[in-house]
Amino acid sequence: MTNKANPATRAARYIHITGVVQGVGFRPFVYNLASDLELAGWVLNSSAGVEIEVVGPDDVLTSFVERLSSEAPPLSRIEQVEVRTIPAADVELPETSRFAIRHSEAREGDFQPISPDICTCEDCLRELFDPADRRYRYPFINCTNCGPRFTIIRDIPYDRPKTTMAPFPMCPDCQAEYDDPTDRCFHAQPNACHVCGPHVWLQNPDHPAALPVGGGGAPPQATPQPRGKAPVPPLKGRGAP
Repeated sequence: MTNKANPATRAARYIHITGVVQGVGFRPFVYNLASDLELAGWVLNSSAGVEIEVVGPDDVLTSFVERLSSEAPPLSRIEQVEVRTIPAADVELPETSRFAIRHSEAREGDFQPISPDICTCEDCLRELFDPADRRYRYPFINCTNCGPRFTIIRDIPYDRPKTTMAPFPMCPDCQAEYDDPTDRCFHAQPNACHVCGPHVWLQNPDHPAALPVGGGGAPPQATPQPRGKAPVPPLKGRGAP
């Protein structure tokens, strides 16, 4: 259900942003910027970038457009920003909030650059080694600022159902983070933890017992090897399964 915008004393813009703008926290950034400026409208991922329709005072809209580029997420790479003035009355507003992140739209024939995988950020590293944190030693820890992107995507637009994370529904705690605009994992598509995410273990054909990686116990230092061969230490890449 949506409402039409009240055109009185209001202007509206359609904005199309292309470049590396998916998988880099761009939708959460747009949502929070629009909310801070008390603008109404929506943002979504499409097969050709990020699209926005926004309604508000004309001078505030001008500031909004400028800040989309000047304050964009550090992992993004904007190639072009197309801005068109549209009738405010034509903008469909969300029922339950002023601004919303809408479901993505796939369009045949479009092209969207994908972000590379990003090494674990400082915030995630702090959580990773904090015994009191629920993601203590979770190998696939990530947020909107880091973690797998290119290695998990199967199709565009970039959303969890179109990645290798699709078989792993978020637990209530991860879902709450995903839905919270103030959280670092707000709309982080690979968001996961020990409870709901993928697990990893080490195993050798000559030693059938699997060695789990992660959790509260000490991580294995090396895989068991046949006598006379050097042990192989476990290595973590940037991506996830």
